[in-house]
Amino acid sequence: MIENKETIDEFLAHRSADVEEAVRKAAAAEIMPRFRRLADHEVDQKSGPHDLVTDADRLTERYLTEVLGALLPGSVVVGEEAVHADPATYGAICEDAPVWIVDPVDGTRQFVHGDPGFCTLIALAHRGVLLASWTYVPAEDQLATAVRGQGAFLDGERLYAGPPAPGRDLEVATSHPDYTTDEEKRALLGLRTEGLAPRPCGSAGMEYLAVARGRLDAVAFSWEASWDHAAGILLVEEAGGAHLTLTGEPFRITGGNALPFTAARDEATARRVRGALLPDGA
Repeated sequence: MIENKETIDEFLAHRSADVEEAVRKAAAAEIMPRFRRLADHEVDQKSGPHDLVTDADRLTERYLTEVLGALLPGSVVVGEEAVHADPATYGAICEDAPVWIVDPVDGTRQFVHGDPGFCTLIALAHRGVLLASWTYVPAEDQLATAVRGQGAFLDGERLYAGPPAPGRDLEVATSHPDYTTDEEKRALLGLRTEGLAPRPCGSAGMEYLAVARGRLDAVAFSWEASWDHAAGILLVEEAGGAHLTLTGEPFRITGGNALPFTAARDEATARRVRGALLPDGA
């Protein structure tokens, strides 16, 4: 059993490469052989026609659950598909054991339609604190990593989001209308103001990566599922960005956030987007 953060720090110092190898092997074995080759029987709906799951999602999560749990004895895995099968397993994020938060195929809709804009997301957290993350883009063989306090990297190159260039509209990727309530739609409509250019998001993980690279100014999302946000939130933070909920507090993976929330390439942009999301536009 992992008993303290120092032990986890030692793990990250010596075994991060094993996590990278695991995510690459999972994608090579279960995702890419099915990319643009999915049979009808390999695709199912969960809550509706816009909420898809494939054999690649299930098998990748199964692979990573076995490997990650073995790499860090005493840890637990919270994966999107496992939580769909048993929602009670989500509670492990708030408990004492280190937790791996896994989205096996983030952007399943893109994956199903043959769009390369999907990724595999892994984050390691302990007692609600994000410690490390891995964002792997199989179709491009790109791997972004972050360790708390040690920066963010893409294929070994340091990421720095930096402030937006002055004098242009800020591009903001937002929750897709298909996935928002009427109240959330009203909040997101606040982004339709001078100086902001909102658009529906694709894969959340890919959007976070774009923010960390300085290729997107911000995201504004209205849901809390940690497998969509944990890896990207840390990646953006370690690239110099910031994240804020409507109350002005950082986003918490343990839940209870005031939504929508934003993650942006710098603090000033995060404050500006948050202001536009507030009911009075303050």
